[in-house]
Amino acid sequence: MSRRDSPFAPSQVFGLRSVRWVEVDWHVLVIALLLLGTGLLVVSGIASSTANEVSREISFEAHRQKVLVTLPLLVIGMLVRPSWLRSNAVWIYLACIGLLVAVYFVGEERNNAQRWIQLPRFDLQPSELAKVGVILMLARVLAENRLESAADWLKPLLVVVVPMALVAGQPDLGTAMTLVPVTLGLLYLAGARVGALLGFVAAGLGVAWLAVEAELVRDYQLERVETWVGSYEPEGLLVRRTGGAFHVYHSRVAAGNGGLTGQGLGRGVANETGLLPERESDSIFMVVAEEGGFIGAVGVLALYALLVVLMLFSAAGIRDRFARLVVGGVGLYFAAHLIINVSVNIGLLPMTGLTLPLFSTGGSSLLATFLALGLALGQGANHEAGLDRDAFREY
Repeated sequence: MSRRDSPFAPSQVFGLRSVRWVEVDWHVLVIALLLLGTGLLVVSGIASSTANEVSREISFEAHRQKVLVTLPLLVIGMLVRPSWLRSNAVWIYLACIGLLVAVYFVGEERNNAQRWIQLPRFDLQPSELAKVGVILMLARVLAENRLESAADWLKPLLVVVVPMALVAGQPDLGTAMTLVPVTLGLLYLAGARVGALLGFVAAGLGVAWLAVEAELVRDYQLERVETWVGSYEPEGLLVRRTGGAFHVYHSRVAAGNGGLTGQGLGRGVANETGLLPERESDSIFMVVAEEGGFIGAVGVLALYALLVVLMLFSAAGIRDRFARLVVGGVGLYFAAHLIINVSVNIGLLPMTGLTLPLFSTGGSSLLATFLALGLALGQGANHEAGLDRDAFREY
């Protein structure tokens, strides 16, 4: 086989001429870049705050470099041929599984979690890439599977269970949580009945209960749930504010300090004191709520919601079933991250670490986000002939 005939040759992977640039969802890209730019402003305010001038823990320059290194993946993703992506989704998925397994042998451990593989520019977190791999593999499986019998459910569920088990063992419950709504959403887009999905949700809750009873859940994870339940009311939160509810307490304080119009960029108490943990990544939305106020927080939420809705509308108009599921899956990826991240920070869900795409620092998060966004934009505008049954449906 010649290099040109190799399935991984650039001419086989990328199709510059097959992209209909007029049909690219430029409005989605503009919103994403607007969110990215706003996130850069917020991180710059965090890095220039009084607390960070003393600690030097957060570097805006490092974040900017990671953005520049990973941003080309957005363009690369747009140029990938749909036929190549569909044919090689299995290999991409297996590569992601391989990286998750490799973490157990060569991964770096931090804060009782082994999730990272050291790279020159940044530390790779394979669980972030696994989200993209799962979306592609589920789209491939569901493109050929109409979920018409009980046996049809086995393969898509196995696609998700394997990476979830590997990620949960690191442990990384935040990533595992995002895979659940993305999977349920893709199954629904593929034609699954709501009753069947609710049944799987109930089964999942039953499995979680059995895991707790069998002592498979770690003590600190149970403590987070107990803290969440105990601090849901203000009285309980105040009692636990110096203990397990420290993070939640300062998140709510930051939101309360924001008022209607906010304290101004870099002037929030969370930044000035440095008391809010992970304020440049997992808790960055609370910095937005404090420094941009209610108006700023609602504005960011509206942009994210618009991004998700437009991507789902775009997916609905794609005739090719695989491409439609990829675009819809990426929209669900953004929706899951947004809902879980915000819910955790305002106390609606137990505390877990999860980034806010396009806003939070972290090279792996940026890498996965730009790649997923590029693939979604490309699949909607990269037209190739296909004989999928759905291609003949009326829209």
